[in-house]
Order: sequence, then structure tokens, then C-alpha cells
Amino acid sequence: MADQAEQQLKAKLVGQIVQQLKKRLGAAKAKKAEAFARRLFADVPYGDLRGEPADDLAGAALSLWETLQQRTPGKAKIRVYSPKRDKDGWSSSHTVVEIINDDMPFLVDSVTAEINRQGAEVHLVVHPIMTLKRSAKGALVGLTDSEEAKGTTSESVMHVQVSEQTREGCAELQKGLAKVLCDVRAAVEDWQAMRKRCLDLIVELEVSPPNVPAEEIREAVAFLKWVEDDHFTYLGFREYRFTGNGARAVSRIDPKSGLGVLRDMNVRVFDGLRNLGTLPPDVQAFVRSPQLLRITKANRRATVHRPAHMDTIAVKSFDDKGRVVGERLIIGLFTSVAYARSPREIPLLRQKVDKVMQRSGLRRGSHDGKALMHILDTFPRDELFQITEEELAEISTGVLHLQERQRTA
Repeated sequence: MADQAEQQLKAKLVGQIVQQLKKRLGAAKAKKAEAFARRLFADVPYGDLRGEPADDLAGAALSLWETLQQRTPGKAKIRVYSPKRDKDGWSSSHTVVEIINDDMPFLVDSVTAEINRQGAEVHLVVHPIMTLKRSAKGALVGLTDSEEAKGTTSESVMHVQVSEQTREGCAELQKGLAKVLCDVRAAVEDWQAMRKRCLDLIVELEVSPPNVPAEEIREAVAFLKWVEDDHFTYLGFREYRFTGNGARAVSRIDPKSGLGVLRDMNVRVFDGLRNLGTLPPDVQAFVRSPQLLRITKANRRATVHRPAHMDTIAVKSFDDKGRVVGERLIIGLFTSVAYARSPREIPLLRQKVDKVMQRSGLRRGSHDGKALMHILDTFPRDELFQITEEELAEISTGVLHLQERQRTA
């Protein structure tokens, strides 16, 4: 009953919005704007609109309708402003973000993450996907119902209300959102190409393996296949070549290799990696160690999907003498599915867990063996990817002994 009552209240509110549009535009011109407004608010819960005056909602819809009229193909259109009645014909206590873009994954979460990063609070998100027909120059021809009709596109239409910003704050937010949406587009457009590079690496390791232990190659191949099985969100790819030694060591980017957010050669993943010679000797040794696969966290937070430090997967390149001469770097985010899986089901991690259990000398079926396995199963996944076998053995057995004695350590 409550849902039905809210639907009736929403229908009444939308009717009032339509009347306001007719009042502002006239019956003839309001016909297309009315169709747009009905689609705009179709899936918005009444609770999100409750308390908003119909004339202000009509003003918001009309503003977005005008923004929709023209868009350069392949480019997001963004407007950030604080509406005032005397200037915009409607008002709000919030700053409004309007975005028209090609429909693609990660838009809402990437946009809201950037808004939050800049210290603003999101109060309302209206985000329908609309099927439109445009001219070759990006002028709106009209709304359609069929995605299969010739010349139609699916577009993301976004109206976001955030805590009120200053004029400077609006400009900064618009600039940040433009950068984020460019990153989203790059990651989405290059997704298949990045996936192919991962598959190419698998074939390379199987057909022309480097001079490293066969077990290490098998586990690396199994891990890359696991990554490819929907356990990783690809955001960027790049190839590095290492040249020189000691203080003269440098890491050079292959300028044609960049994909996703790493299309731009100026984007850094690790601080100092390009000037290897300036890094401490132990860090240089770590980068150039003959370990085939290296999994770490980047210094850089993701601007796409979720604002976490990106996960990096580096596959080393070797010369004929077995020396490391570069690496192929995949960056992105492990998916939620990856975090939910037991480490015993994940290549590389399963090997690490097995070796720790062997070092402990405990039988898996014993009380202590089960307890240690539980500690390893619930060990923070990000740390488990990066920690060495020795460190994992020391920490996990330390936790086991701590549980037995129940004392502060």
C-alpha cells in the first residue's frame, strides 16, 4: 500500500513538472521536453524527490534538456553550476552537476568518487540511460524507443546535486570530472586491447618461456589465466625497458605500448621508477630481480570504478642471458569476486599458503593446523599478494601462538 501511495504521489509530482514545462515553453515546444522529463524521473524514488518544488524540478529538467541538445561525438559534456532563479529560472540549495556522455561502465561510481575526493557531498543522483538520435555533428534529432534503429546511440544523462560550491569550487569540480571521464573512456575503449595483451603474455610464457624455474612459469601462467577469468578490472597497460646500471640505470617507456589510463606517458604508476639509478640499491635489486611475476600496489589511486590504490601485475622481460631487461605492466583493480575466493583457489597464493603450512610442520587436520589454515584463509588479501613467504610464515604462526596464550603482543 505504501508503494502504491508513493507511486501516486510521484505521478502527481511529474504531472506538475509537465505543467510547469508547458507554462515555460508553450504546448507545442513542450512536447519533446515532456517526453524527456518523464524518462528523466521515471526510475527516481519518490522519496528522493519529496520536498522539491515542482517548478524547480521542471527547471532542472529543462536545463538538462538544453544541455542535451548538442554534444561532440565521443566526448563528455559537463556543466557544474549553482542555479539561481534570476539567472537560470530555477534555484536549489545545492550545486548541480550535469553530464551527458556515451553510455559505458563505471560512470556513476567514478563521478561520485571524484565529487567525494574534492570534499563535496552527494545529495541526489538522477541517471537514466536514454536512446537518442543525433545528426553527424552531434545535434539532437530526438528521443527513440529502439536501440536497434539506425543512427541511434545510448547515452548517459546525469543530474547530480552536491553540497553547494563556490565559483572556484565549481570550476575545480568540472575540471576534475572531465579528467575522470577521460580516464573512464580510455579504460573502457582499451579494455579488449588490454585483455588481448594479457592473453598474449600467457601464450608467450607457454610457447617461449624465459630461463626461470618451470614451476614459476606454470604458476605465473595459471595466475594470468585466473586474472583473465573476470577477477581483474583492467585500467591500464604499459611496457618498460631497463637500460644502464647503477646510478645510470633508467626505465624507459615504450611510447607505443600505452593503453587505458596509461595512454598518457606522463602518468606515473610508481614514484621514481623511471630513474632507477636514483633509487636505493635494495629497491633497484627488487625491481630487477629475476622473479617472473611481481604483484604490488601502485602509488596512484584509481580514478575509475573505485578510489583505491591500483593493483599492479608486472611480467618481467629477460634477455638471452636471463637478465631482466624490462617488464610489461598491467594496472587495475582486483574484483570483489577475487577478494571473496579462498587463497587456496588462487594461483601464486595457493603456493604461498602451501609452503607456509609445510614450514609450520602442522598436520592440516589437527586443531592447530586448522587454526593456522583459517588465519591464512582470512589474511588480508592485498597483503597476501605482496608479502613474502617468510614474512607470512612469521606473522601467521605468531597470530596462532597469540590466540593460544591470549595476551597482548
